[in-house]
Amino acid sequence: MRIIFLFFLSIALFSCSVSKRFSNKANEILLKDSAIAHGNIGISIYEPATNKYLYRHNAESYFTPASNTKLFTLYAGMKYLGDSLVGLRYEIENEYVNIIGTGDPTFLLSEFKNQPVFDFLNKHENINYSLDGSTPQFTPLGTGWSWDDYLSSDAAERSELPIYGNLVKFFIQGDSVAVVPHAFYNQNFQWLNRTLKNGVGLWFDIGRPFEKNDFYSFSSSSRYRSKAEFSTEYVPFKTFLNQPGYIRTQTFIKLLEDTLHKKIGDWSYFDAKPILKNIIHSQPTDSLFKPMMHRSDNFFAEQTLLMASNEHLRYMSDEDMIDTLLKTDLKDIPQSPRWVDGSGLSRYNLFTPNDFIYILSKIKNEFGFARIKNILATGGEGTLKNYFKKDAGFIFAKTGTLSNNCALSGYLITKKNKLLIFSVLTNNYITGATPVRKAVEKYIEFIRENY
Repeated sequence: MRIIFLFFLSIALFSCSVSKRFSNKANEILLKDSAIAHGNIGISIYEPATNKYLYRHNAESYFTPASNTKLFTLYAGMKYLGDSLVGLRYEIENEYVNIIGTGDPTFLLSEFKNQPVFDFLNKHENINYSLDGSTPQFTPLGTGWSWDDYLSSDAAERSELPIYGNLVKFFIQGDSVAVVPHAFYNQNFQWLNRTLKNGVGLWFDIGRPFEKNDFYSFSSSSRYRSKAEFSTEYVPFKTFLNQPGYIRTQTFIKLLEDTLHKKIGDWSYFDAKPILKNIIHSQPTDSLFKPMMHRSDNFFAEQTLLMASNEHLRYMSDEDMIDTLLKTDLKDIPQSPRWVDGSGLSRYNLFTPNDFIYILSKIKNEFGFARIKNILATGGEGTLKNYFKKDAGFIFAKTGTLSNNCALSGYLITKKNKLLIFSVLTNNYITGATPVRKAVEKYIEFIRENY
């Protein structure tokens, strides 16, 4: 009995020692850091093998997690989207092919070379597109998004069947600005093309009104670009124009007609519609999840949550899907979060460090560590491109960044080959993100070297 007592006593003392060292180092590297000290920070370090928290600081406090929110969206996608994405649902009725969208964001994106949905549509002449007879239960822009980001490629609008990533591509082709989809080209670009043909540089940028798809080039005092210096630029288009007589499907139909060079019917007007049981699969799910996490793709994340809703609830609603997840699959989450979008663009999102330990543990246990290692970025990759380079292959994590908010949550394999799960959330600092990230990197590297 004495030997058993001493054994457990030694384990307890070791645990206390580890916690003390982690605490002292956190105080030295993070809590007293000039970039963090006047803000707020929450830390949670967990060891799955022993089911013990090695260190926690403000781990039950709520923080704006920015793109760490995508870890919860990733879980929803892995849980409900299967091995491959449902790219289209359809039914063939006489000579007509009736189709509805599924939220798949990969349609006609150049990074996805294989396009089964396009190949299928290209084979048929008589195509009807609809919203499946129901009003979509989500808005094009998410709750709490910053309205002045509407021209940013990081804030493309959400839709039932995205096309070209819901972005317009502008680039130089010969002596003129090319526009893809070409349907958005208009006379506003003629003056720019005339100037480019003369070979002179311009102060210009590309924009559109908030509620319209009237793209234009305009003089800019902040950006001088010659023809050679004009790189490819992406600007979101309006998926739904809020105007009398406008049917929500019209933007997609216009772009699909422009791409397929054929007329597309709109059967949104009719109440009675057949059930569309047939499916076209588009891409392997992980081929979507990997760029979603590596480059923190907001559009992919938003559409992933809508696709998961469509498959699980049979309609698209980010709000209802979040509510369902929190009441079922995630009902035992440590602190109930405020979760409002798929990407983390919204500052309304509030999670605790313990919540991220929970979701990372759940992802590992349900889907396997080997799979998640392929999806998350490691040191020197993606959003970790400039961090943890010497720890490549030993850290797999997701960053999160909004102004004055910085997050990092993921998995760490220590020098003693122990697997840890960690989350460090920082809010309300007044510096840029770089010094905060450097301090967090130093602390995580200490843990890797010393445990």
